[in-house]
Amino acid sequence: MVQNVSLEPSTQQDIVGKLEQRFGRVHARQRLGMEKCHEERIFGQGINFLNPENWYSIQSAIQNILKLTGLYRRGRKNAERIQIRHNQVRLKDLPTRFNGFSILHVSDMHVDMNPGAMQRLIELLPELRYDICVLTGDYRGQAAGPSAAALEGLARVRSYFKDPIYGVLGNHDSIRMVPGLEEMGIRILLNESEAIMRGGQRIHLAGIDDAHYYRADNIEKAASQIPRHEFSILLSHTPEIYRQAAEADFKLLLSGHTHGGQVCLPGSIPVTLDSVLPRLMGSGPWKYRTMVGYTSVGVGSSIVAVRFNCLPEITVHHLARASSPASQ
Repeated sequence: MVQNVSLEPSTQQDIVGKLEQRFGRVHARQRLGMEKCHEERIFGQGINFLNPENWYSIQSAIQNILKLTGLYRRGRKNAERIQIRHNQVRLKDLPTRFNGFSILHVSDMHVDMNPGAMQRLIELLPELRYDICVLTGDYRGQAAGPSAAALEGLARVRSYFKDPIYGVLGNHDSIRMVPGLEEMGIRILLNESEAIMRGGQRIHLAGIDDAHYYRADNIEKAASQIPRHEFSILLSHTPEIYRQAAEADFKLLLSGHTHGGQVCLPGSIPVTLDSVLPRLMGSGPWKYRTMVGYTSVGVGSSIVAVRFNCLPEITVHHLARASSPASQ
């Protein structure tokens, strides 16, 4: 059953007021201003015009090329073949009460352009067991424009998730979406943290704003309420901030953004990851110094809803206390 969600505030003043109350005047207006500049670049101004994620005007051309080569139907089917992955994470500093704690990780839904994948996700969710759910951004299909269709579609899927649900924004998401996301019960963490209690012990879950397009991330602020030496997990849409996260003493980084390449060569070798980071961090589990990480290939697809040699996924992370240094 879809929850009653107000998808579009009545006026621009309403949304700005809500965002200023929620995140403070500076961050709200800064993010809105950066979104405006980004939309201007998408429509033909600035160097980002050449970024593949902005080529929405040639979506039909890409589809036609794939159809001519006979690959389109297969790519569409692949985009709906969501895999359920289980990732075992052994962590030395994990509080004992959280041994066996599980996190459902869903990323890059691009809800409004992936109806087939969203329907398959709805079918899969009831069979999963987990303690919390985290969403690492990119709820919207395009990187600019209206958000109502994405919020409507997400509200339908959200009713199949178990509470509690935490999320961050991605580079396709507008901060204007936050009131609608939170009205449907998704706690958005934008340079914020929240303690999760279990049996008298706690861990900290932090999230940052988009670090890819908008550079609105602030790890220092996100970690400011976390006592030193207490166990913490960071949600970030992109894994590109892995160095900063490790230096801030986060033990686990969960992210997405790369789609694992989405269109890969045989052997799951990505043509591009649209990210500045080592290729080994482009998908799946990895380790950097004392921090472990996981980059989801995403459940949705971007630009065109096709996938080759890189099936979509949702992941359940199973946390376990290790007696040796944190390892994957």
